[in-house]
Amino acid sequence: MYDQVIDKDNPNSALKVSKGVENPVSVNQNYLKNAKKRQELSVDDYVDGILSGNRTILARAITLVESNLYKHQNMAQQVIERCLSKSGNSVRLGITGVPGAGKSSVIEVLGKMLTAQGHKVAVLAIDPSSERSGGSILGDKTRMELLSSDPNAFIRPSPSAGSLGGVARKTREIIILCEAAGFDVVIVETVGVGQSEVLAHSMVDFFLLLQLANAGDELQGIKRGIMEMADAIAINKSEGKEKERSELAASNYRNALHLFPPTESGWNPKVFTCSAYSKEGIDTIWNTVMEYVEMTKKTGYFYQNRNTQNIRILSESINQSLRDHFYQSDVAKEKLELAKDDILDNKISAYIIAQRLIDEYFESLKNNK
Repeated sequence: MYDQVIDKDNPNSALKVSKGVENPVSVNQNYLKNAKKRQELSVDDYVDGILSGNRTILARAITLVESNLYKHQNMAQQVIERCLSKSGNSVRLGITGVPGAGKSSVIEVLGKMLTAQGHKVAVLAIDPSSERSGGSILGDKTRMELLSSDPNAFIRPSPSAGSLGGVARKTREIIILCEAAGFDVVIVETVGVGQSEVLAHSMVDFFLLLQLANAGDELQGIKRGIMEMADAIAINKSEGKEKERSELAASNYRNALHLFPPTESGWNPKVFTCSAYSKEGIDTIWNTVMEYVEMTKKTGYFYQNRNTQNIRILSESINQSLRDHFYQSDVAKEKLELAKDDILDNKISAYIIAQRLIDEYFESLKNNK
């Protein structure tokens, strides 16, 4: 009886099921084709693109440098080696400061001023990575909206990826690529985490510390380590009612710097006020940088410092390569977790276990010869 009433094949039946539309694929196939093409760049393509100032290829080369894949690292090192002779012709400026000091704002105003003068400016903005997720916001490019749209500027936010000093591990190599691409001013904005900023100091020519008038650190000179590294201290947000307090803070910082021993470069660190909002004092930053560069080039310290940095890179690269090789070895993969269990159970000292694993690692290298 019901079969006679319910006729699913009847086109006028309310129970007739229309043929559905197939779900579209989740990824645009044209994008996949183009992405595949983008991955086929050779070392020659990368080098030619960088040397011709192609910002798209420069960005892709930086991504290659930042990759942890072995094949990418191998290709990246070839690109860097071929770009090395075209690098070194920029002024490398490191900018750090407490969170909220206005680093991004100062860099944007300074960068726009420099591009207006005919400079090409690369900004490497290092973003802190989460210890939990390992992710980063990478929001500096959005905060430098005007500079990011400037044809003579290039902004590259990079995750610190747990690197000590708030500077991405690959930043030095990225500087080489940016210089080879024709950028004559490279600004490295660091996370601003205190004394560990020594790593940032080891890769730039001039180190600028941004401070606030109300930071509460004027008399003790915040962290002594970072104060000793600073080539200049700028009290930012010195406008309106804060101007008088900023001048007082600058005076206190000058007094604090007199207590420090002479710098290796022979340069006397400058202290001044500035405001990214009103743009006052921004030209003082660049004039101070150029005064420093001119003086240190005459004395030879500028080139001596660059050579010292290169030797330091050699030592750090060896240490990092040995570290990576050890953790990728069979000894580490097979015995490291067991060793951790013994340490947690208080069966043996962590120092003894570490030495045993290292001895076994070198023994395995001998046996594999």
